[in-house]
Amino acid sequence: MKTGAMKTFQTHSAAETTELGRRLAAELKPGSIVLLRGDLGAGKTTMVKGIAEGFQAAKAEDVTSPTFTLIHEYRGPAVILYHIDLYRIDTQRELDTLALDDLMTPNSILLIEWGEKFARFAKERDVEIAIEHRGAEDRVITVKAQNL
Repeated sequence: MKTGAMKTFQTHSAAETTELGRRLAAELKPGSIVLLRGDLGAGKTTMVKGIAEGFQAAKAEDVTSPTFTLIHEYRGPAVILYHIDLYRIDTQRELDTLALDDLMTPNSILLIEWGEKFARFAKERDVEIAIEHRGAEDRVITVKAQNL
């Protein structure tokens, strides 16, 4: 995606959301920070399942929410994906203990759920994927490229 680009998609099942993630993986560049926004249960982890498959870093069924572990690592042949969940992180001090700066390398991509809680990530993000639950399995997904 070009800098400043915005695209909107609709999906009608978890499988479609995962497939969209696979397609979006081709647009993501190593070294990027990707914010995943949406309410609980919106489909953020489902999107990551597809992104991980797109990078050949993990099978969809092996990708789980890092709500309690905070960070999951998935290694692909060309990139390392870090799936990060900041839902339970409330302060800058707690955030600092995760040492996320150490994960930012030229061959990694940080996929951060709930990153909007911290102004830093709103400024530093390269891509924002906002997922809005529209009943049953329907989702509206908006992808904004900031710094690509």
